[in-house]
Amino acid sequence: MLKLLLLLPLPAWAAAGANAPVGENLLWLALILMSARLFAPLAQRIGFPAVLGELLLGVALGNLSLLGVTLFETIAHDPIVAFIAELGVIVLLLQIGLETRLKDLISVGPRAFGVGILGIVTPFVLGAWVVGPWLLPGKDPNAYLFLGATLSATSVGITGRVFRDLGKLDLPAARIVLGAAVIDDVLGLVILAVVSSLVAAGSVSLGVVAVILAKAVLFLAGSIGFGRLIAPYTSRSLARLDAGPSMLFAQVLSTALALAWLAHVMGLAPIIGAFAAGLLFEPVYLRNFERPAIVREIEPLLPSNEAGLVERIRVILQKHSGHQHEHMIEPIGYFFVPVFFVLTGMQVELRTLADPTLLAVGLGVTLAAVIGKLVAGLAAGRAAGPWLVGWGMVPRGEVGLIFAMTGRQLGVMSEAMFSVIVIMVILTTLITPPVLTVLLRRQHR
Repeated sequence: MLKLLLLLPLPAWAAAGANAPVGENLLWLALILMSARLFAPLAQRIGFPAVLGELLLGVALGNLSLLGVTLFETIAHDPIVAFIAELGVIVLLLQIGLETRLKDLISVGPRAFGVGILGIVTPFVLGAWVVGPWLLPGKDPNAYLFLGATLSATSVGITGRVFRDLGKLDLPAARIVLGAAVIDDVLGLVILAVVSSLVAAGSVSLGVVAVILAKAVLFLAGSIGFGRLIAPYTSRSLARLDAGPSMLFAQVLSTALALAWLAHVMGLAPIIGAFAAGLLFEPVYLRNFERPAIVREIEPLLPSNEAGLVERIRVILQKHSGHQHEHMIEPIGYFFVPVFFVLTGMQVELRTLADPTLLAVGLGVTLAAVIGKLVAGLAAGRAAGPWLVGWGMVPRGEVGLIFAMTGRQLGVMSEAMFSVIVIMVILTTLITPPVLTVLLRRQHR
């Protein structure tokens, strides 16, 4: 009866033969959103970032079937909820980009590059030629290559959210992690392409590798460089039409979605496009929006001999408008971002932990995964905090699962190895937020 009532207001979708019950999705989203808002403060009260509460909520909802409750089983694989979750991580990376200054990112460029390179090479070597053959003997060599590729992945969304929740995005360690994550994404795609080519064709084409690298460099340099050149002019033109917050909101969000789409088209992760979009909007570009409109409203109220006061008010308002665009994006982040982290938690299948042998192998692979990224943190230097940077690179999240799924689809990864990778993804995803929180507080006592 409830299902029937939920579907009544949607005759167009029903007539179109939609497979997913859209009405139920509305209920699932309401439950996820409210539950996430309840769980996040609980995590913060015990000293951890809100993201940990959302992840644990997802784990709990996704595994209620172990207690005989199957109500939430379909959510984890629902395409509509998955799309909203994907929008969530795009909005999160846009927010992180808006709060990051390009000059600060460039200042840590060499160290970020070193961290990114080590963060790819070390875990790959450990997975493909050390722990893979040792803990999972007798597998196809290509399976070990995929294991190494999976260990080299990094999920920047989880780390970025921790830094953002704790107000630490301005730290050198945070900037190094963000820069290294971009490099990891590019090199990770190259490794995935090389390993996939080895499996499918038995050989690697240098042309394919060169094309991937060229597209990645072209996208990053073009979107950030060209975008920063035209952003002041487009902002000024749009402000002439409407200097209110709605136009600024539309410009920032549509730019992020467009660059996320372009990154996807060029074979990169859409979140890299969203992060690049955030870097375009320095506060200086916002002088055309909203604040001048406030000044125009104040001016007629002042005596004619107080023109100097109007100019002083204008300067003061502009001085404090640097985070205006960030605050405007915040409300949609409250809706979309928790869905991503809850859904990520729901992908965790605790049944995987029931096999003692697989669990032991999974713990060994997880240890190698952590060590590989901690070694990468050494390239950050002592001043930035190598432990902080290393742990910031540890979570694999959904990126590691994507790599593993590719290997399984190509037929080189067994169910046992896939289960081991799932254990590694679970542990690296869940242990990173509390460890980062402790390290950040210890570093800034």
